[in-house]
Amino acid sequence: MSLFACPICGERLDRLEKAYVCPNGHSYDIASEGYVYLLPPNKKHSKMPGDDKAMVASRRRFLESGCYRIFSDALNHLALKYYPADGSAIVDAGCGEGYYTSRLAEFFSEHGMNPPLCGFDISKFAVKAAAKKYRSIPFAVGSMFGVPVPDSSAGLLTNVFAPIVPEEFARVVEPCGAMILAVPSERHLFGLKQILYEEPYENERHDTEYPGFRFIERVPIRGEIRTDDRQLIRDLFTMTPYFWKTPRAGSERLAAAGHLETEIGFDFLVYKRA
Repeated sequence: MSLFACPICGERLDRLEKAYVCPNGHSYDIASEGYVYLLPPNKKHSKMPGDDKAMVASRRRFLESGCYRIFSDALNHLALKYYPADGSAIVDAGCGEGYYTSRLAEFFSEHGMNPPLCGFDISKFAVKAAAKKYRSIPFAVGSMFGVPVPDSSAGLLTNVFAPIVPEEFARVVEPCGAMILAVPSERHLFGLKQILYEEPYENERHDTEYPGFRFIERVPIRGEIRTDDRQLIRDLFTMTPYFWKTPRAGSERLAAAGHLETEIGFDFLVYKRA
């Protein structure tokens, strides 16, 4: 049995050599990179939803530079703290190109634990990159609005800067299981915004209440980036939503900038399934 569920009937999928199949006969081919496509047409909002190939490549280069390692380290320790330790699964919702997912797997392994773990994302480009590099982890293309795992199958669900769909998360997290959300702090990347925008703005502080869950704690992690690496600056910009909504003048200012100093900050919100 796999960690994934059929997007048509909801039954758990079995992994065969070349496909995932459910008891009702629905079958999903395994791509050569190792991932499975579990995104029904009615869950797609565009022909190729999610991050494109360039954004995925930029995110991989930036994350592997180590600039966000403090956030990955914090997530790993929180995951270990709140994991039920009963052999239940860990699901990384909105896994992107697999950086946080893979480091979670490595961290648990270093602590003598190898819980079932999977990741999914709506971007085919991101999932393809994740599956190609991290062969031991099962990845799927799937939607937050139809999480491709069975009911009450996750002892822990993680979500880093991805859409939050409380009713779906409550469906898949087992009773007394945990959910860890990473949201941007108010001044995350404020220095970048000062270059991009005439009137830079702070991020909104996210609510902490979600139906089906009991809020446990907020863990703020703060840092700073200082760099003269133009490629790193460009990659950071390209992997953010600002890439699509910044006026040309702001993009040109950033392209001309030879240095970046900016605050960075994640708030980790921890919940228990009610």
